[in-house]
Amino acid sequence: MVTDMENTQQPSDSYVQSFARGLSVIRAFGPQRPQMTLSEVAAQCGLTRAGARRILLTLEHLGYVAVEGRQFSLTPRILELGYSYLSATPLWDLALPYMEEVAEATRESCSVSVLDGTDIVYILRLSMHKVMSINLAVGSRLPAWVTSMGRVLLAGLPAAEQDRVLAASDIRAHTAHTVTSMADLKRMLAQVRVDGYACVVQELEPGLQSVAVPIMDRTGRVIGAMNVSGHANRYSRDAMLEAFLPPLRHAADQINQALRRR
Repeated sequence: MVTDMENTQQPSDSYVQSFARGLSVIRAFGPQRPQMTLSEVAAQCGLTRAGARRILLTLEHLGYVAVEGRQFSLTPRILELGYSYLSATPLWDLALPYMEEVAEATRESCSVSVLDGTDIVYILRLSMHKVMSINLAVGSRLPAWVTSMGRVLLAGLPAAEQDRVLAASDIRAHTAHTVTSMADLKRMLAQVRVDGYACVVQELEPGLQSVAVPIMDRTGRVIGAMNVSGHANRYSRDAMLEAFLPPLRHAADQINQALRRR
């Protein structure tokens, strides 16, 4: 997904357009488009057929794309690109044991995400129940402003950066409970910073609620967020905080200490 913030960036003299076009071809594939013809790739990426063909054949030569008849698709080798990021991220190997403790204690799904533009990106997830209409997995993206982990991450930003991300976000009602007032959102983020957690109840999807806490590096900078999510019909907001917040905070403290030792 190309975010609004990415669209506002202007190419400079150091911008390698052919490389950017290659990445756009890779990103064009997804759940709705697992296979595409040459013409479909060209149309999806805004390329000429000749340009799309050169990129696809290069990716095929490198082993990242397979072709069967007229259909192109990504190969498992593409996972190497994502694994390079995950394996270089301290959170990826440090957080998992503590997430398992949280999931065991709460019997609910536990996730860790980072901020990327206006979205959160899941880098770890232990799913106990299906709580959303979409399947969430490593690499899944959700809008930051309307999610508990996103609000924790936004609350940790400097004021100017927080304003920039909110201004670029697609703020609209997802449910009858969604907070869409910019002033209200900023007040909520200020409170999240004071409280040290964010709780979102049925703002993104009916029945979905979650609570999240920050994960910080040795300087105290918020670098990630961890949450527990579940169905609103199983817990009231207060009951959710009572049940989920203590194990979440304990796990986050353990992860933060491990990060400081690195």
